[in-house]
Amino acid sequence: MSLVTLLPFIVLIGAMILMTRSAKKKQQQAVDMRNQMQPGSGVRTIGGMYATVKEVNEDTVLLDAGPGVELLFAKNAIGAVLSDDEYNRIVHGIEHDLKSDVVPDDASSLTESPADSDESAGSAAASDETHVDLGKKDAGEEPSQDAAEAKAEEPKKTDGDSDAK
Repeated sequence: MSLVTLLPFIVLIGAMILMTRSAKKKQQQAVDMRNQMQPGSGVRTIGGMYATVKEVNEDTVLLDAGPGVELLFAKNAIGAVLSDDEYNRIVHGIEHDLKSDVVPDDASSLTESPADSDESAGSAAASDETHVDLGKKDAGEEPSQDAAEAKAEEPKKTDGDSDAK
């Protein structure tokens, strides 16, 4: 047999070996993640439920899903162990204070007092304000002549009596 006929089989076998190695690596990472669970850790199950780890056993995990709600899950059912910040953001809606981490684009916000910035924002909003008429009339006003003409041109509806067959 020549090398040309064996080449497709060699490439196929090589690809299969690479795919199984990456799958084994991902499995090992998942096992390591589950072994890092400790009581008090926030987790997400593979079903999408967020809870706090109460107890870790060999094959099972006892989760606290809320006041008085304790659930026993298999360790394999844990999809992710979350950091405290991420768990609090998702479950409790507690955002990390991002304003303290952000550097302003210009130096004027560093020199203005909060009262100055409120006044300037208020005057800018007042100058940008314009009256928009969306065409809605009050109940006491009569419809315009254009509306009356449009209504007159509409075909009248009947109770099913039609000439169509």
